[in-house]
Amino acid sequence: MADRYLRLTGTAPGRLLTRGLGLPQPVPLRRWSPQTPGLDGPLLHLTAGESVVTAGLAKALAATGLPVERRAARPAGIVLDATGVTSVTGLAEVHAALHPVVRSLAPGGRIVVIGRRPSSEDHHQAAAQQALEGFVRSLGKETGRGTTVHLVRLPATGTPDAAGSTLRFLLSPRSAYVSGQVIELTDAAPDAEHDPAAPLTGRTALVTGAARGIGASVASVLARDGAHVIVLDVPQAREDLARTADRLGATALALDITAPDAAARMAAAAPDGIDVLVHNAGVTRDRRLVNMPADRWAQVLDVNLDSVLRTTDELLASGALGRGGRVVATASIAGIAGNKGQTNYAASKAGIIGLVRSLGPRAAAEHGVTVNAVAPGFIETSMTAAVPLLIREAGRRMNSLAQGGLPVDVAEAVAWFAQPGSAAVNGQVLRVCGQSLLGA
Repeated sequence: MADRYLRLTGTAPGRLLTRGLGLPQPVPLRRWSPQTPGLDGPLLHLTAGESVVTAGLAKALAATGLPVERRAARPAGIVLDATGVTSVTGLAEVHAALHPVVRSLAPGGRIVVIGRRPSSEDHHQAAAQQALEGFVRSLGKETGRGTTVHLVRLPATGTPDAAGSTLRFLLSPRSAYVSGQVIELTDAAPDAEHDPAAPLTGRTALVTGAARGIGASVASVLARDGAHVIVLDVPQAREDLARTADRLGATALALDITAPDAAARMAAAAPDGIDVLVHNAGVTRDRRLVNMPADRWAQVLDVNLDSVLRTTDELLASGALGRGGRVVATASIAGIAGNKGQTNYAASKAGIIGLVRSLGPRAAAEHGVTVNAVAPGFIETSMTAAVPLLIREAGRRMNSLAQGGLPVDVAEAVAWFAQPGSAAVNGQVLRVCGQSLLGA
């Protein structure tokens, strides 16, 4: 659905009116396309404190494809190496490094702060590194003009070598609607060499809930990145599913994900194994708890959570999802912040977060598989188009980018998790919400 307010603020009279009334002033986001595959300008590399990863970080930044400079009049991105910040004095260097240059950042720019995991043995270092999180989240709410801000934490004993895919994602148009996030990396090395232009070549991806909307967009982006895609949805959506499969050259699998044999049928559809499993299928049955019958509660928990748990467990145990595999589940900011009338839905999506945090480390250790989740905020779909006008406008504006996201924004995040180069990204829940004010 068209965002008429966003169009209005793109005109001179609209900018004058909204500025005078103190209203949000969103700017159109620059998303990935073959014509705009990267940021337009150099990357400014700054340091606060004495870096402990100088050489490795320089190599990782060079791999983004952006020209890296120590001084730039109009940078498209800024990376601040704050790995050496271990005290309050070091935090002053963070201010000193960014204060003079933030205003010079190009519209739609990127700021990434590189930190380290807070220490359990040095409370001064822990305080300083945790302070970076509050700093980044606040800066993301200040910058405006489509700028996004993130904190990437390296493991205590690791190097930036495994941060390549994360930096390429954050410092690109693919992450246009992702801001204010803290991403913690492990020290796992990338799984294999791959073509950055088609990183999923030779891999099989299965996407549930893929007949339309976000699921169809996820399938499209994974196919764009080279994967053979199996699109799954309920038999009632067979016609839409077939159209999506035909458009992508994908395999259609009409299946109720809650069926007792769902995992076995998913494995049978991919006889050579599933490399990327995307749990996108979900339903809503909204009512206040006092008016919610047990069947509405059970259906949402069964589809959104229990089916994810059961099929993931069975596919891991059978080996259908093998070493180097990726599981990406769909949570929601409703599972983080809660939402009136959605106790069942919020419980199911919070459960996904619990699954990711618990299973991620064990799946990596036992099966060589990473487990992550995306948590969408207000995404422009047919479902949000049916929301009453005032509520819809509030959902669009209550984030740092002052606009709704698109299904492709969720899809790009899923594709980043799915890459062979993202082995160090595990147990993470990435909010694709423009840094929504809900749930902080």
